[in-house]
Amino acid sequence: MTSSLFRERSGTWANRFPLKRLREHDQIDWSRARLNGAAVASPPAGEQTGPNPTDRGKLGRRRHLVLDRREVPPALTVTGANRHDSVVFEARVDAIPSVPGLPGRPRCRPDKRHADKGYGFARYRQPLRKRGIEPRIARRGIESHARLGRHRWGVKRTHAWLAAFGKLRMRFERHIDIHMALLGLACAVMCSRLV
Repeated sequence: MTSSLFRERSGTWANRFPLKRLREHDQIDWSRARLNGAAVASPPAGEQTGPNPTDRGKLGRRRHLVLDRREVPPALTVTGANRHDSVVFEARVDAIPSVPGLPGRPRCRPDKRHADKGYGFARYRQPLRKRGIEPRIARRGIESHARLGRHRWGVKRTHAWLAAFGKLRMRFERHIDIHMALLGLACAVMCSRLV
């Protein structure tokens, strides 16, 4: 398969087919959704990279994941490492695709959304409420992270699973479409393990 054909088809079949199959078996659970980001080094620069403020300004990117209750990753976005998670918060809420496969209208909104204290402001709670999603975000100085952390650990584990794919531990591709295709394939492999 040529690289241009791989780029062209990567967003269509790589992650949609396993999601559709999971939906046909009623394996996608939208009662809770979790989100978090992780920084990954990117030495050759390229698109969607930036200086990482926590790694002495070395080039990197952030991988933002949205998971359902069963750790199925329906949405994944990539930004530069110098962009805070909150900048793409609403984009991640809207990035969840509607997955066909069962009779009726396919859902693309979770009932509850779990996030860490970095999102504990009204400007992040309001967009969720507007979309009919109950925000479950730890409030700064009030709630312990241990209480809500028991629902969010799956995101950290999924980031670790993505890092287990050697090509994704560090980003060596300059073009974002090739990198997103590799991430889509990794998510497809993880989804196929759940069926």
